[in-house]
Amino acid sequence: GPWPPGLKVVVMASGCFWGSEKGFWRLPGGGVYSTAVGFAAGYSRNPTYNEVCSGRTGATEAVQIVYDPEKISLADLLRWFWESHDPTQGMGQGGDRGTQYRSGLYYFDDDQRRLMEASKKAYSAALRTAGRGQGPITTEIR
Repeated sequence: GPWPPGLKVVVMASGCFWGSEKGFWRLPGGGVYSTAVGFAAGYSRNPTYNEVCSGRTGATEAVQIVYDPEKISLADLLRWFWESHDPTQGMGQGGDRGTQYRSGLYYFDDDQRRLMEASKKAYSAALRTAGRGQGPITTEIR
């Protein structure tokens, strides 16, 4: 990418991308180098906002996060991700409904995939123990 060497990239979807993006910038330590909002995990190439809102593109609103792993870990980003939304709501968050508001984690290597899957398992157990959520976690990981 167009960023300095040593930085990592991950894509996360937790509802409306504007609120999610703002949350990543509020994390302490200065480890978030760059963010970009857009659509991910769909089957339409370069969909418009109106096309995504139609529910026919398969895309979800997502945030690409470029981070410095020396300053913030993927585990820290994932902790914020899980705690910033309700990953049991399926196709929506709060009043925002539709496939574009679904929860998703999108990895770039096997280490990211393993950590995402382990964090989903741990957070799922924590939700069950606390009696929280609307059922099982629906967050897709791919």
